[in-house]
Amino acid sequence: MLHSMTGYGRSVLQFQGKTIAVEIRSLNSKYTDVRLKIPQNYKEKEHILRKEIIEQLERGKIDLIIEVTSLNGEEGYGLNRSLFKTYYKELTSIATELSIPTGDIMSAILRIPNVVVSPEGTVQEEEWENVQLALKNAIKEFMSFRRSEGNALKQELVQRIQKIIVLLDEVLPHEKDRFNSIRLKLQQRLDEFMSKEEVDKNRFEQEVLFYLEKIDLTEEKVRLIQHCNYFIEELEHKSMSKGRKLGFISQELGREMNTMGAKAYSHEIQRIVVTMKDELEKIKEQLANIV
Repeated sequence: MLHSMTGYGRSVLQFQGKTIAVEIRSLNSKYTDVRLKIPQNYKEKEHILRKEIIEQLERGKIDLIIEVTSLNGEEGYGLNRSLFKTYYKELTSIATELSIPTGDIMSAILRIPNVVVSPEGTVQEEEWENVQLALKNAIKEFMSFRRSEGNALKQELVQRIQKIIVLLDEVLPHEKDRFNSIRLKLQQRLDEFMSKEEVDKNRFEQEVLFYLEKIDLTEEKVRLIQHCNYFIEELEHKSMSKGRKLGFISQELGREMNTMGAKAYSHEIQRIVVTMKDELEKIKEQLANIV
């Protein structure tokens, strides 16, 4: 099963006249980057929330947002007046000095951490249990989203790997023609500079075989097909985090293609290799979206 790094999940439940909304969003990232936007009185639980997110979601630039609102319109939150005044004085002073329009400066200040605070110092245990339940439901929806996106990515990756395999089969007829062409060119060059009486035919055959062995593509083709099969096997693996491993396999695919291109000595084989590389680049682009 493949999981996309992009995901979204949301869960809302009610508890004692409050609405608890938990929202999870994620985007692509090489590493795990978790950002939390939670009520002030939940700060003591931040390490628990962060640990839960990292363990279950593994990779991505992840935003966790928890909002608690009152059903009767009384939010239960207060304003840190002294902090608000400090921010307002400083920001309006800078705006005046630099001739910058203040705009909706009050809304901006209200979004600054610790300006809007909860009068409660700690979260009640029963309320925290409901928050954890909402988080669990949001993660479940989030993972379902990731699997759906990952399934679409998997189908595309399989199609591109299979196209590389098909292109590899197209190399064989051109490879046989290449051998005959190279042998003929070597013979023509030899005839230009030496008479037939001076040519040791046995030695010539040995040199031709040595040269053809140097540009033989058999090993590269065998390794390339093995890497392709390994890539598809890894797509079917049960582990969730496999983006990095698939990335390593794609690097090996690239190395074999580069070697084939360097040893091609054929316009048609070069064209096929370029097409394979194009498919590989598209694969790498999609791998950036995989956990």
